[in-house]
Amino acid sequence: MMSYIWGGMIVFSVLAAFFSGRTELVAQSILDGANSAVQMAISLAGMMCLWSGILEIAKRSGLTEKLAKLLSPLMRLLFPRLSPDSPAVRAMVMNITANMLGLSNAATPLGLAAMKELDRINPQKGVATDEMCMFVVINTASISLLPTTVITLRHAAGSTDPFGILIPVFLCSLCALVSGVITAHMMSMRRRGR
Repeated sequence: MMSYIWGGMIVFSVLAAFFSGRTELVAQSILDGANSAVQMAISLAGMMCLWSGILEIAKRSGLTEKLAKLLSPLMRLLFPRLSPDSPAVRAMVMNITANMLGLSNAATPLGLAAMKELDRINPQKGVATDEMCMFVVINTASISLLPTTVITLRHAAGSTDPFGILIPVFLCSLCALVSGVITAHMMSMRRRGR
C-alpha cells in the first residue's frame, strides 16, 4: 500500500512540475536530494563501522558476558521462564547494549539472532511467546544512553549542540520502555488468565 502512496506522490509531483513549468526545479531537487543522501550514508557508515567493531571487541573480550551478569537480575525479572545462561538471553543482552548505545542498525542483527534463539525454544512454532513479545517491546522502546545515530545526524545537519538531546532522549525512551513493559506484562497476565 505504501508503495502506491509514494508512487502516487512522485507521479503527482512530476505532473504538477510539468504543468507549472518548473521541471528544472524538480530535476535539481532530485539531484540535490541524491547528493545529500549519499553524504549522509557515508557519514553514518563510518559511525556504524566504529561501533559495530567496538561491539565485536566487547564480545570477544568477554565484556558482554560480564554485562549479561550485570543485567541478569533485570533479565530474570523480565524473562522469568528463561535460563540466565541461555543463548537467547545473551543475544538479548547484546541487542539491549547496542540499543543503549544508540546503534539501531548494529542492534538489528543481534535482535534477529535473539528472536531465532527464542523461536528455537518455542514449543508452539508460529505463535509468539510472552518472551518474544516482551523482547519486541524492549527492543522497540529501548533506553538510549548515547543516541549515536541521532547525534551523528544532528552533527551532519550542522547542529551547534548535537549532544543537547541526551537527557530528553533518555527520559522519553525510559517512559516508553516502562509503559511498554507494563503493558506487555498486563497483556501476558490477561492471556494466561483465559
